[in-house]
Amino acid sequence: MTEKELVVLAKEAMEYAYSPYSKFKVGAAVLAKDGRVFTGCNVENASYGATNCAERTAIFKAVSEGYREFEAIAVVASSGDYASPCGICRQVLAEFMPDGKVILDSEEKGMVTYLVRELLPCGFSSKDIK
Repeated sequence: MTEKELVVLAKEAMEYAYSPYSKFKVGAAVLAKDGRVFTGCNVENASYGATNCAERTAIFKAVSEGYREFEAIAVVASSGDYASPCGICRQVLAEFMPDGKVILDSEEKGMVTYLVRELLPCGFSSKDIK
């Protein structure tokens, strides 16, 4: 699967976002090592702490179906600009795809790609649990 195809799937997932408070829709598509793709969108809640980001929705959906290793994730936002994963999402990405790619898309600027370790250079890992 190409990065562009992954972005298209993330845009499709964004349409399902539940964002009545921020009006900021986000979609994500994560590529498992075996080629399967899982999508997710952000799901807001009146109690903001209960909100779940698109990236975590996609990863958690995949994990709940037995997947643990991923190669890449594409993230898009209704603003049309880049929407970099939040800190919690970066930590979750580091758990399941520390060497993976994060593809961000902007309607005007195009795609940019980062490695998870670039976005979270000192992430907490199993090595830190003693």
